[in-house]
This record gives sequence, C-alpha cells and structure tokens, in this order.
Amino acid sequence: MGGKQDQDEEAYGKPAKYDPSFRGPIRNRSCTDIICCMLFFVFILGYIAVGILAWVYGDPKQVLYPRNSTGAYCGIGENKEKPYLLYFNIFSCVLNTNIIAIAQNGLTCPTPQVCVSSCPAAPWTVEPSQFSQTVEQVFTANRKFCLPGVPGNMQVLQSLQQELCPSFLLPSTPALGRCFPWTNSTVPELPGISNTSISQSISGVFDSLNARDISVKIFEDFAQSWYWILVALGVALVLSLLFILLLRLVAGPLVFVLIIGVLGVLAYGIYHCWEEYRVLRDKGDSISQLGFTTNLSAYRNVQETWLAALIILAVLEGILLLMLIFLRQRICIAIALLKEASRAVGYIMSAMFYPLVTFALLLVCIAYWAIIALYPLPTWLTPPEALGSLPGCEKVPMNTSCNPMEQVDSSCPGLMCVFQGYRSTGLAQRSLFNLQIYAVLGLFWTINWVLALGQCVLAGAFASFYWAFHKPRDIPTFPLGSAFLRTLRYHTGSLAFGALILTLVQIARVILEYIDHKLRGAQNPLTRCILCCFKCCLWCLEKFIKFLNRNAYIMIAIYGKNFCVSAKNAFMLLMRNIVRVVVLDKVTDLLLFFGKLLVVGGVGVLSFFFFTGRIPGLGKNFENPQLNYYWLPIMVSILGAYLIASGFFSVFGMCVDTLFLCFLEDLERNDGSADRPYYMSKSLLKILGKKNKGTPGDKKRKK
Repeated sequence: MGGKQDQDEEAYGKPAKYDPSFRGPIRNRSCTDIICCMLFFVFILGYIAVGILAWVYGDPKQVLYPRNSTGAYCGIGENKEKPYLLYFNIFSCVLNTNIIAIAQNGLTCPTPQVCVSSCPAAPWTVEPSQFSQTVEQVFTANRKFCLPGVPGNMQVLQSLQQELCPSFLLPSTPALGRCFPWTNSTVPELPGISNTSISQSISGVFDSLNARDISVKIFEDFAQSWYWILVALGVALVLSLLFILLLRLVAGPLVFVLIIGVLGVLAYGIYHCWEEYRVLRDKGDSISQLGFTTNLSAYRNVQETWLAALIILAVLEGILLLMLIFLRQRICIAIALLKEASRAVGYIMSAMFYPLVTFALLLVCIAYWAIIALYPLPTWLTPPEALGSLPGCEKVPMNTSCNPMEQVDSSCPGLMCVFQGYRSTGLAQRSLFNLQIYAVLGLFWTINWVLALGQCVLAGAFASFYWAFHKPRDIPTFPLGSAFLRTLRYHTGSLAFGALILTLVQIARVILEYIDHKLRGAQNPLTRCILCCFKCCLWCLEKFIKFLNRNAYIMIAIYGKNFCVSAKNAFMLLMRNIVRVVVLDKVTDLLLFFGKLLVVGGVGVLSFFFFTGRIPGLGKNFENPQLNYYWLPIMVSILGAYLIASGFFSVFGMCVDTLFLCFLEDLERNDGSADRPYYMSKSLLKILGKKNKGTPGDKKRKK
C-alpha cells in the first residue's frame, strides 16, 4: 500500500505542504505571463486599427441598401426618391438564389434591376400586338419601371430584346428594400411559363425574404406584452435566487430525492422493457425473422431489442446502487459543499449580479465585431465589378467582365453591364480576407478573455470566503471588487494565455466545419467518417481545455502564479482526488439541472396560462394583452428565464468548484492542530470524522 501511494504521489505530484504565511488569496503578488499580456495588448491595438480602417474606408451602404444594374444605390444620392429595387424577371432570382451570395452582396440576379419610387400595384404584361409600337405609347403609365435614358421613340420589341424595359409586371410589396410579388396575386400568362411554376417561384422568394407583415405583428405583440415579459423575467430572477439561497436548508433531501427519482425511472424502464420482451417472446418475434433492415423502427417489434435495453438499464441501475452504497460519504461531502456554497453566496450577494458585468462586456465585444462586419468591403480596396452579356450577340462572349460604372464599348447595340458583385481576386482582396480573419480571431479571443475574467474574479471572491477562519468577521469588506481589481492588475496576461489556447481550438473547429460544409456534396463515406472523428476529437479537446482553464483560474485567483503552473497544480490536485471530483461534478450537475428545470418550467407554465387568457389580469389597467401570436412572449419569457437561471447557476457552479479546490487544499495543508487548524465548516469536519484541536481565537489565525 505504501509503495502504491508513493507511486501515485510521484505520478500526480506531492500533496501541498503547510505554509504558515498562507492566509487565503495572496495579496502581495506580481504580474504573471507578461509576454502574453503584451501580445494581447498589441493584438487589441491591431483590432482597434482594423475597426478604424473599416469605419473610415468601409461602406455600410452595401449591406443596408440594394443596388441597381449600374451599381448605384437605391434610396440615397440621386435615387433618394427611389428607395425600392425592381427586378425585371424575378424568376431568375429564384433559380440563382444563393445564401452565401446574399450574405456577401445581397440578393443578386442575372436580370436588369431598376430603382423605383413604388412597387407595381397591378399585374401588367406587354401584348404581342404592341411589339411594333413605341416605348412611349406602350409604357405610358409604367415608364418609371424602364431603365433611365430609354428613348421614347424606340420600338417595344427592341427595348425588350435589349432588356431596357420589363416585359411584365406583377403586384408587389416592398421587403428588404426590394419589390417582391404577392403570393395571392393574379399572374398574367407568359410565353413558355406556366401559372403554377410562377406561383411556386413567387411563393419561394416571398416566404424566404418577405416577412414584413409578420414583423409588424411581432412588433405589435412586443408592444402589448413587453411589461409582462419583464414581470416573467423578474419571477425567474427571484426563483433562481431563492433556489440557491434555500440550498443550505434543502440540499441534502433534494439531492437524495433526485437520486431516488433517477433510480425509480430506471426501475420503471426495466419493468417496461421486461413486459415488452415477455409479450414479443410469447409471440415468437425474433431478429432472425426480421433480418437486416435500414428501417430502425422495425427493431421495436423484436424481442432481442427489448432484452438488450433491459440488460443496459439493469447494469446502470446496479452501478448507481453500488455508488450510492459505497460512495455515500463522498455524496455527503458534495452535499455539504453545496450547502457551504449557498452560505457563501448569501454572504457575497453581489457575486450573483456579476454576470451582468460579463454580459455587458460580451455585448461590447460582439457589437464591436458587428460594426466591423457592417463595413465589409472598403470601396478603395474593392471597386465594383460585374458580368455583362446579351443573348444572341456573338461579338461579346457570355459572362464578360465589365465595370458597371463605365460605358460598355461594343458593336452590339444596347449591350449593358449588369451589376453582380465585387471582385474577389487580387492583392487587395487577399489583404481584406486577412483582415476579416483577424477580426474573427479578435472576436473569439476577446469573448474568451471576458469569460475568463469573470471566472477568475468570482474564484477570488469565494476563495476569500473559504479562507476566512472566523466567518463572516474575517471576510474582506469588498471581496468581489478586490478580486476584480487584483485580477486586472496582475493576471491579464494569464487570462489572455488561457483564452488564446481555447480560441485556437475553437478556430480549428470552425475551419473543420467549413471544410465539411464545402466537401459535403462530393465526399465519400470514408472522408465523412474521418471528418466526423476529427470533429469529435476537437470537441473533446475544447471541453477538456475549458475544464482545465476553469480550475487554473481558481488557482491563479488564490496563489497568484502564472497560467501553466496554476493549470498543472490544479490538474494534479484534482487527479489526487479523482473520485471526489466525479461525485461532486455529477451531484452538482444533477442539482443545477433540476434548478434550471424548476425555474424555466415554472416561468413557462405561468406565461402560457397568462398569455393564453387562462389566468385573468389584475384589473382594468393590467388586462391580458390581445396578441397575434401568443407563443411569442411565451418563448421570449422561457428564453429569458433560461438565460437568467444559467447566469445565476453559473455563479453558483463557480462557487462550488472554488470551495472544492480550497477544501482539497485545506485537507492537504492542515491537520486540525492548534497551529494548523482546518478552515472547512463544522459539517464537513463531522462528515470526515475530524475536528480542530486548536482554539478559534488563536492569534496566528487572525488576519
């Protein structure tokens, strides 16, 4: 036994030794990971420079306004009175719609486009008998829908061949600055195109892009119910806070009730599987009769399926029962730590609202990146470039590159350059791509740094609680503020180091997802399997790094050492107590899952009964709102309740993890003597069968 213990200590490091000068989070500390701190600040300066570059040279109009065939914007400049874009042939948009293209250049179609002051209100088409007439005669009321500068004495047939005027108009409504036909409009008969295909095409474009009416109704619902949504979110906040504070009273019974509930569910599953197996066994239905099939639902009707499920559930039931019997002391330790965490939150109540600081910082990071994304293509880097073509013109090849801002010099009369997008090759475009990659890296790194800051600050505050020998007398006056200033002053580099490692893994996952998306149409099963394995490995790596970083930040908050040393010490400490780690982690996960279910489910049920009118209002001024979509405020309330519960429980989870590491350190550092008393609570001492032999008033323990 002694030899094995020595081997374990050699593998996972030696237990922490007693340090008479240690009094909780170290106050006299120095800056850590200075090189990474400098790198992070240089990167942030570059990130700011990218934002300034986008702000000065960027062109947000490319995202906010549509462009006509010449590349001019609708709704501003010379087209200020013409805010809407009309497509001559909307069906070419249906055939060429591409989500990536929409994201980059807006909705681009290989058809002439013109800025108009209003969308067509009635269906209209050019009759064959009008081909020989002039544009001025035929397009009397619809002249505004032709391209600017079309001669009035030009023949209609010639204007249609050169695509200078539309051959038909459909009743349309503006959406996203573009005219989209009504889905229920009467469609005129067009040569070679059936009414059914036209209606289906219109419906496809309209359903995917035109959400104007729905948006108006949604806005009306929010205007009618926003204060009730705030009431629901307030209920979620109160429920979350009460659940955490009451854990000191009900944590033990609640955990055992949840464990017994899980055992009961598994027992019922075993009973159900046995009944299904018995019935199918009496019928003689077996897998040998069914054979191999890709219809997985068919396997429900064979006895072997239910027998396998019965065996799996019985094994899980047996494992849980054995764990409950042999690990009951560790479960009791986990419950005592949960109670202690609830007590710590009660003393440091301000920590429960720290997620608001994290949320505000995350909002700044995301908003800054969104501003850069809103200025996507600096005009000095990417002049417009389009494809021009004319059916039947042999002198100019199809898809010839041209500039829509310049006159097309060609012997083909009427040849025009239709704006399609922006040039995507060249040195300037490659530089722009690199800047976009830099911006994405900045988004990931800053977000991970903000999350790391929150974890380290909370760890410092709760560690101050644990290492206070006389609670609450020895707890610092402002533990959260002190931890925040201490973390920013000394450990910005360490947080940036951990955040950078996590960011690189996340970027690798994004690249792998992009490759998978690009190769999805052409890949074979082997390639798909390899990509799936790589994605699974990176997912596991990201989870492990998050776990390691979290515990490293706790050690940084307590001892003030650099990231690598803190991560190593935390990992070794946890590995020396791996069983306790697993038990505490699962018990905490079970309890917090139940808490989220209680908060979100309670708010969801109350919202459903109120917004559907099953619960009456509170008088004349507080009546139930009349809604178009009653599910909308219900879903918003549920989502908000989940976010609030997640924020509160994330603080509580960080408190549990911090107190657990402090508890393990306390066990290794101290022995309960007068010189080395334990800092843990009396309930933990009772569970472990230990006690302090020294007096609580020992002068050596006063801070």
